[in-house]
Amino acid sequence: MEFVRVTKDNLEDEHICCAISNNKDVQVSSKKAWLAERFDEGLVFLKSAERGKCFIEYIPAENAWVPIVADNYMYIDCLWVSGAFKGHGYSTELLDSCICDSKEKGKLGLCILAAAKKKPFLADPKFLTYKGFTVCDEADNGIQLWYLPFAEDSVAPQFKECAKHPHVEEKGYVLYYTNQCPFNAKYVPILEQTAAEHSILFKAIKITSREEAQNAPTPVTTYAFFCDGEYVTNEQMNDKKFLKIVNEP
Repeated sequence: MEFVRVTKDNLEDEHICCAISNNKDVQVSSKKAWLAERFDEGLVFLKSAERGKCFIEYIPAENAWVPIVADNYMYIDCLWVSGAFKGHGYSTELLDSCICDSKEKGKLGLCILAAAKKKPFLADPKFLTYKGFTVCDEADNGIQLWYLPFAEDSVAPQFKECAKHPHVEEKGYVLYYTNQCPFNAKYVPILEQTAAEHSILFKAIKITSREEAQNAPTPVTTYAFFCDGEYVTNEQMNDKKFLKIVNEP
């Protein structure tokens, strides 16, 4: 498999895998704008030269948009291989490239979000276990922080206290999100419109800085949906899924 590293120099010319429409699509433009601001912070985006979902995105943990303490670790934002690319060992190739790069940069290891049972848009725990990752911390909502240390005496990463007990004070439905996930540019406005049309108490809170993300009341900052203060899901939803949750007894 031929891989391409996306940089500021080729960003406009390359597709970004998880949103493969043209650059005029709001999903693509929002993601590329977010990426453009992260490259100088050490973000690496490595992807298949072919169009499709086959890529890894990682960044020094100090600059990650998640509330963790992981000094001198590399944090993997996303490792996604799907469709026709599955079953060819590309996930291992991408992860191995990340490991090699991280070791060359003097990192202590890698960390990534997952759960005991596979959740949408989070890493597969079976794959992580197979590659030597172990759980180093867990939030009340079952979101886990996994890590792969490069030395046995490496200090394990952990969640910040604000993320260990996901909860918000607002009543009704509250959504925290960032532009790190391109799908939010499409689906968050749909939820806002649906809530307005059905007089549903709903508030979307866009996280716009690393500082906000690192102090968010949720371990998953790309998309965290709450109901009356309690965490519900990290899975993006359309209007039908939203109304189904609202109408559940």
